[in-house]
Amino acid sequence: MSEAKWKFSDIGRFLKESIIAIIKGEFLLRINCAKYFIHIIWTFFLLFCAIWISLSVEETLTKVEQNKKELSDMDIYRAQKTVEIVRLNRMTTVQEMLQEQGSKVTMPVNPPTVINNK
Repeated sequence: MSEAKWKFSDIGRFLKESIIAIIKGEFLLRINCAKYFIHIIWTFFLLFCAIWISLSVEETLTKVEQNKKELSDMDIYRAQKTVEIVRLNRMTTVQEMLQEQGSKVTMPVNPPTVINNK
């Protein structure tokens, strides 16, 4: 019995035949792995699910980061508006604004009087 010896040229032939078998769908039959077909399909399904979940998580984290940035911008805007409102609530500021506009309205000197209509 003589052992079959292989050559480097056999590698090219083997790859060519393997590619043709893959295209025709006969690769698993040629390497006698047909009985593991369900396991191979299950493995590809699990890999697909893992990749899909990973991409979904990445997308969600990206949205979370964008929303955090937007919330930060909104907090800054709210703080600026709060400062403006507090500044406008001061009577002296209101008086200065009225004087700048040329208004004759000033702070009352006497306490308010109550008029009774009977």
